[in-house]
Amino acid sequence: MLLVFTGSGKGKTTAALGQALRAVGEGKRVLMVQFIKGPWKSGEDEAAKLLAPQFKLVKMGRGFVGILGDNLPREEHESAAREALTYARAEIDSKNWDIVILDEVNNAVELKLISAAQVFELMDLAKEKIEHLILTGRDAPQEFIDHADLVTEMREIKHPYDKGVKARRGVEY
Repeated sequence: MLLVFTGSGKGKTTAALGQALRAVGEGKRVLMVQFIKGPWKSGEDEAAKLLAPQFKLVKMGRGFVGILGDNLPREEHESAAREALTYARAEIDSKNWDIVILDEVNNAVELKLISAAQVFELMDLAKEKIEHLILTGRDAPQEFIDHADLVTEMREIKHPYDKGVKARRGVEY
């Protein structure tokens, strides 16, 4: 099955992590490949260590693209996204995982770091090799939504950022 978590609201990665937690609890093996998030430490990194080897989280991004002080050349972000795609393809093909999560892959496509066609190739491979493929990130392309078995859109109604509250460890990361 193909699951898509998208929208402007908080909770896309969190929903995928919840799905992973439930799956690991049932003896499934889950891989999360992060396409955008950079090398900074987050709560899910520590949780992944506790759930290993049934759950593995691999950060392949170089950080947010074009925002929050990003000063990396665009090519570095593009290269990282291509590497994440290659890694995900090899891991899906390995049949070592029941579920593969491509975190923020929708963003990577929207930012034109990789193409929707490249992600469709992974979708086709995943149908034969794994139980579920989960795509997260804002701005899911309509063709991903059309192709998905389940789509959830997170919509921001209210957020602490609006009142100047900064991201908090253990809540936003």
